[in-house]
Amino acid sequence: MTATKQLATPYIDGDAHHQNHWTAEEANNARVVVDFLQHLMNEHDVAYIRQTYGHSAYRQHNRAIPNGIHGVAGYVEELTKRFPEYSYDVKRVIASGDFVVTHSHATLKAKQRGDASQGFIITDTFRLEHGQLAEHWDAIQPIDLSARFIFLMTGGTIANDNPTF
Repeated sequence: MTATKQLATPYIDGDAHHQNHWTAEEANNARVVVDFLQHLMNEHDVAYIRQTYGHSAYRQHNRAIPNGIHGVAGYVEELTKRFPEYSYDVKRVIASGDFVVTHSHATLKAKQRGDASQGFIITDTFRLEHGQLAEHWDAIQPIDLSARFIFLMTGGTIANDNPTF
């Protein structure tokens, strides 16, 4: 009998990204975004995302993803069916007023985690209203050849009419 290796769920340490100059509102906004990304991108807990954030009016500016929290949750749910080890390693969190920006390294496979030559560089920009997720923009850069191929194969579908800028 062969033992299977249990993969640890990546963890985004929001406290490690906290900046002392942030206002209380900025710190709270950063906590909301980190919680959202941790549960969605690393734990793939779409039920938690829908329950916790599904009531907010969330406008999606990634044209491949439908509007609303349910749209992004469904998108990630489908993505993780194909790539169950998909994860986000948040490198930076920047908070300024109602905006939180994260700079992350996303990978499709656990063995790629920590390998800067694999996966995607992703910058997410969130706008919050009263501590609730309101809007999202992203910029995605595939790093390696296979990520570039996957990016090309899955792109092109327009799921909302929102402007990208």
